[in-house]
Amino acid sequence: MTAPEQIPMSFDHRPALSGEDFLVSPSNERAVQWIDSWPNWPGPLLVIVGPTGSGKTHLANVFINTTGAKNISADDIATNGADNICDGAKALVVENAEKFIERGLDEQLFHLYNTAREYDIRILMTAKIPPARWKIDLKDLSSRLNTAPIAEINPPDDILIAALLLKQFADRQINVGQDIISYLLSRMDRSFSAVRDVVEKTDSLSLSEKRKITIPLVRRVLENKINNNL
Repeated sequence: MTAPEQIPMSFDHRPALSGEDFLVSPSNERAVQWIDSWPNWPGPLLVIVGPTGSGKTHLANVFINTTGAKNISADDIATNGADNICDGAKALVVENAEKFIERGLDEQLFHLYNTAREYDIRILMTAKIPPARWKIDLKDLSSRLNTAPIAEINPPDDILIAALLLKQFADRQINVGQDIISYLLSRMDRSFSAVRDVVEKTDSLSLSEKRKITIPLVRRVLENKINNNL
């Protein structure tokens, strides 16, 4: 699929911890609407669900940047009590929440949920699949998670990927033609990480060889990436 002749750049930009802007598009706008409604959620928990590379971590960083939320790791929840985690917290982020279940942290996660609810603290969880498909042994936790609202993020669409490519090249003071964007769109992975990687490697190869960014140069970047993944 090729890029449209003119890429609309009237995206809503949200600052993220990485320093890069999060661009709002139809693929993620529902999740962004939930983030914007914080702390006026119907309950203590929101679960953002999407495949790898769809921007869950990027959006979680936007939430942290906006709310001052604590990002809770599996080690945090395994070693620190829920009261300590919630102490002074405005909000909490639990990324890849299904991994917590895989580590047998059902009880700790349940206690964190109850403590957060007691102190009126909101929890943002991210996951690849909805909680109903997690292998949860603790029924009380399962029932709580299954009643939480779910905001799904779809993989970035062509318009968003094109806008990200243009922006990240521009951030490096590089102007690329529409032919380059179209070529990349038809061959690269659809993910935030893939955009970042291909822009970085293209810039690096261009600088090292003191060549302009052309389709043959971009082709070499993509071929090298494929060969390195074999």
